[in-house]
Amino acid sequence: MVRIKFRVGQQRKFLDLVISNSSSPSLRGLKQFGLKINYETLKSYYNENRTLPEDFFNDLLILARVDKKSLKFSYLKEHWGQVKGGKR
Repeated sequence: MVRIKFRVGQQRKFLDLVISNSSSPSLRGLKQFGLKINYETLKSYYNENRTLPEDFFNDLLILARVDKKSLKFSYLKEHWGQVKGGKR
Protein backbone atom coordinates (compact mmCIF):
# COMPACT_ATOMS: atom_id res chain seq x y z
CA MET A 1 0.00 0.00 0.00
CA VAL A 2 1.45 3.34 -1.05
CA ARG A 3 1.55 5.98 1.67
CA ILE A 4 1.36 9.78 1.54
CA LYS A 5 4.02 11.70 3.47
CA PHE A 6 3.52 15.38 4.35
CA ARG A 7 5.98 17.72 6.01
CA VAL A 8 5.68 18.11 9.77
CA GLY A 9 2.46 19.95 10.58
CA GLN A 10 1.10 19.80 7.03
CA GLN A 11 -0.92 16.60 7.43
CA ARG A 12 -2.89 18.21 10.25
CA LYS A 13 -3.47 21.32 8.10
CA PHE A 14 -4.68 19.10 5.26
CA LEU A 15 -7.17 17.35 7.55
CA ASP A 16 -8.31 20.75 8.89
CA LEU A 17 -8.88 21.82 5.27
CA VAL A 18 -10.95 18.68 4.65
CA ILE A 19 -13.02 19.38 7.78
CA SER A 20 -13.72 22.97 6.79
CA ASN A 21 -14.44 22.26 3.10
CA SER A 22 -16.81 19.42 3.91
CA SER A 23 -18.76 21.53 6.45
CA SER A 24 -18.05 18.97 9.10
CA PRO A 25 -18.22 20.15 12.73
CA SER A 26 -15.17 18.14 13.80
CA LEU A 27 -12.84 15.29 13.00
CA ARG A 28 -15.39 12.82 14.32
CA GLY A 29 -17.99 14.40 12.04
CA LEU A 30 -16.10 13.16 8.97
CA LYS A 31 -17.43 9.69 9.64
CA GLN A 32 -20.92 10.85 8.64
CA PHE A 33 -19.72 10.97 5.03
CA GLY A 34 -19.30 7.20 4.90
CA LEU A 35 -15.58 6.95 5.61
CA LYS A 36 -14.96 3.39 6.69
CA ILE A 37 -12.23 4.12 9.18
CA ASN A 38 -11.99 3.86 12.93
CA TYR A 39 -12.06 7.15 14.85
CA GLU A 40 -8.86 6.23 16.74
CA THR A 41 -7.07 5.73 13.43
CA LEU A 42 -8.40 9.05 12.21
CA LYS A 43 -7.01 10.69 15.35
CA SER A 44 -3.62 9.07 14.69
CA TYR A 45 -3.61 10.60 11.21
CA TYR A 46 -4.58 13.98 12.68
CA ASN A 47 -1.81 13.80 15.31
CA GLU A 48 0.62 12.77 12.54
CA ASN A 49 1.50 9.48 14.24
CA ARG A 50 0.75 7.64 10.99
CA THR A 51 1.08 8.44 7.32
CA LEU A 52 -2.06 8.46 5.17
CA PRO A 53 -2.81 5.53 2.83
CA GLU A 54 -3.17 6.62 -0.78
CA ASP A 55 -6.76 5.38 -1.23
CA PHE A 56 -7.95 7.17 1.93
CA PHE A 57 -6.07 10.31 0.81
CA ASN A 58 -7.86 10.21 -2.55
CA ASP A 59 -11.23 9.80 -0.79
CA LEU A 60 -10.48 12.88 1.32
CA LEU A 61 -9.51 14.87 -1.79
CA ILE A 62 -12.85 14.05 -3.40
CA LEU A 63 -14.77 14.81 -0.20
CA ALA A 64 -13.11 18.21 0.27
CA ARG A 65 -12.94 19.08 -3.45
CA VAL A 66 -9.23 19.88 -3.21
CA ASP A 67 -6.83 19.68 -6.15
CA LYS A 68 -3.90 17.33 -5.59
CA LYS A 69 -1.55 19.77 -7.33
CA SER A 70 -2.13 22.45 -4.72
CA LEU A 71 -0.63 20.25 -1.96
CA LYS A 72 3.01 19.46 -1.22
CA PHE A 73 3.49 15.80 -0.35
CA SER A 74 5.55 12.79 -1.37
CA TYR A 75 4.80 9.13 -1.95
CA LEU A 76 6.38 6.41 0.16
CA LYS A 77 6.93 3.03 -1.47
CA GLU A 78 4.84 0.03 -0.64
CA HIS A 79 7.39 -1.62 1.64
CA TRP A 80 8.58 1.55 3.35
CA GLY A 81 9.63 0.95 6.94
CA GLN A 82 9.44 -2.84 6.80
CA VAL A 83 12.28 -5.11 7.80
CA LYS A 84 13.62 -7.29 4.99
CA GLY A 85 14.23 -10.94 5.79
CA GLY A 86 13.90 -10.44 9.54
CA LYS A 87 17.07 -8.34 9.64
CA ARG A 88 17.35 -4.76 10.73
